Amino acid sequence: MRPLDRIGSIKLKLGILVAASVVFAVMLTAVSGYLGIRTRWTLPVVVLLALVVTQLLARGMTSPLREMTQAAQRMATGDYSRRVTATSRDEVGELASAFNTMAADLEAVDRQRRELVANVSHELRTPVSALRAVLENLVDGVAQPDRATLEAALDQTERLSRLVTDLLDLSRVDAGIVPLRRERLALQGFLEETVTEARLTGRPVSYVVRVDPPDLAAYGDRARLHQLVANLLDNAGRHSPAGGTVTVVARRAGDRTVLEVTDEGPGIAPADRAHVFERFTTGGVDETGGTGLGLAIARWVTQLHGGRIEVAETERPGQGCRIRATLPEGTLA
Repeated sequence: MRPLDRIGSIKLKLGILVAASVVFAVMLTAVSGYLGIRTRWTLPVVVLLALVVTQLLARGMTSPLREMTQAAQRMATGDYSRRVTATSRDEVGELASAFNTMAADLEAVDRQRRELVANVSHELRTPVSALRAVLENLVDGVAQPDRATLEAALDQTERLSRLVTDLLDLSRVDAGIVPLRRERLALQGFLEETVTEARLTGRPVSYVVRVDPPDLAAYGDRARLHQLVANLLDNAGRHSPAGGTVTVVARRAGDRTVLEVTDEGPGIAPADRAHVFERFTTGGVDETGGTGLGLAIARWVTQLHGGRIEVAETERPGQGCRIRATLPEGTLA
């Protein structure tokens, strides 16, 4: 029972509680005098009944505090599922609402931590197992240390290296220790340099760079924007078929800079588009060697610059994938 929930101040509630107790005591005293009840019986009865009224009114005021105490004790054991009933409008009700928000955030963080451990373990197990198999075959003499075998070992080692690099980047994100060092970037040369590095992976795809206007420039952190474009190119190159084309476009849209990377792969299903930028999400079964961190890092870099990133429709819906990063006016030069 919480009859005082509609009152928006704990001070006013306490005042009402005291006033109600006093009024109730005076009324009982008057009634007992009218009925001729002896004074020695009146005082203890009045005090007892006043305490009962006080307890009934105060119980609703303090019940959220008791619930928070129990929930905090459960949190200490790792259970973040408990919530507090927050129906009052006073300071205690606001505290209960804030407590529920905190509990939900802690529950989400704990779930993400568990998922991170599970996903990292899974991602590490695959290349480590493959590398171990290659090395065991070499040691046992089953395979010879020819070029193909060594390239297979190198591929797995590079995959481990990419995963470790991505995890280090994400740890910097979580720690919030990534300042931006902005500078003017001529996008034509910047994108061509990044594409040249992407060609070194040896994937059987071609790259096309289009900048409109040709002298378009941006003002941002070179290292982070390179990370953004490189991850998008890596993602597009891995999912494009042999002989496919990856198109990189930079254009001005009003007061914004738009960067688009389009491939000719199978695309991303509409139901998965809202989740592909989450950590360890690959938009379906990924057999291309991706870690599921590239797009998460791309979103982080875009948000660092105050922009947004999304999966846009391609010219032929259902064919290929187009990732669009939009940078705000502050990144124009």
